[in-house]
Amino acid sequence: MRNIFKNPFRIFFPKKMLGIDIGTASIKVVEISRWGSGYTLENYGEIKSSLIFKEAPTSSEKSSTLLSTEFVAKGIKGILEEARIKTREVIFSIPDFSTFCTSFEIPPMPENEIAGAIGYNASQYVTLPISEVTLDWKIISNPTADKNAPLKVFLIAVPNQVIKEYQQLAALAGLELYALEAEALGITRALVKNNKKTLCLMDIGVQSSTVNIVDGGFLRKSYSFNFYSSKLAQVVASALGIDPAKAEEIKNKEGILSNRQGVADALRLLIDPLAVEIRNISAEFVQSEQKEVQEIYLTGGTANMPGLKEYFAENLKKNVSVSNCFSDFLYPPILEETLREMAPRFSVAVGVALGGLDA
Repeated sequence: MRNIFKNPFRIFFPKKMLGIDIGTASIKVVEISRWGSGYTLENYGEIKSSLIFKEAPTSSEKSSTLLSTEFVAKGIKGILEEARIKTREVIFSIPDFSTFCTSFEIPPMPENEIAGAIGYNASQYVTLPISEVTLDWKIISNPTADKNAPLKVFLIAVPNQVIKEYQQLAALAGLELYALEAEALGITRALVKNNKKTLCLMDIGVQSSTVNIVDGGFLRKSYSFNFYSSKLAQVVASALGIDPAKAEEIKNKEGILSNRQGVADALRLLIDPLAVEIRNISAEFVQSEQKEVQEIYLTGGTANMPGLKEYFAENLKKNVSVSNCFSDFLYPPILEETLREMAPRFSVAVGVALGGLDA
């Protein structure tokens, strides 16, 4: 999936990269540069999907990664023009519902035989014919350094049709496609950084959510399931008998801490299944790897909902935080509060852009 190369002129000029995340609620674009070991947030932009599509995407439409490449391309062009972004090299994130992730072990072998072994084993796990997907993988490091220990593989499969759609999108938007990367890998890079603990990354999306388990800096497990954060505003609207726009505002400003009758209880009923998913996945990781999840990071547009972080911490008995993907970047101090608020929505875009700069 990745077409990463090293630029021989990089020591003289800062390299810039675009990261684009096409989400259900909005399209996010970041422009990041690197000079030496430091990163600078050059620019960013976002456009709501409601301004692009006549109707918001639904879960039944997930089979197509891009509902309309022409509309999305126009949206991206609009962001680039409004923000005056000149960089054209781009890495797109591929949403979790368009990728297949799994992990397995293969016997120890010479490096030149690994690709063939992974391709052979992949057919046991991937539901589509191997000829119809593109495979990407990472070998998870072996902390014991035992040469006879099995190699642990984290595998990602993406349908070739999805890749073609992104290639078409890049061309329509006037961009140079540098690479494609799964959301889970982008989030891991953006949030984990140098943290070697066993972490749970909870990405709460509008139409689906993902739990990623990271250990020693490596993504080990990724689970996607149907949790619609869009339903949170719906239950607020139902509890108070108000219109969806006002309900969305109350959800964002008051959340679980709301004193309005019925709001907090209604939100907890929807959020409880998320806590159950995290608890079950963490328990499974303990059983398979004998390692306990030490911290939980929340990301996605709902991560900042008042009371959510504290509610998870109380229920799961873990340290829960909303990680800031911009924390190590250079940017004007006046943007501090704005970036902290928008960081959970931009973690995927930031993560995939960093992938191009770290190559």
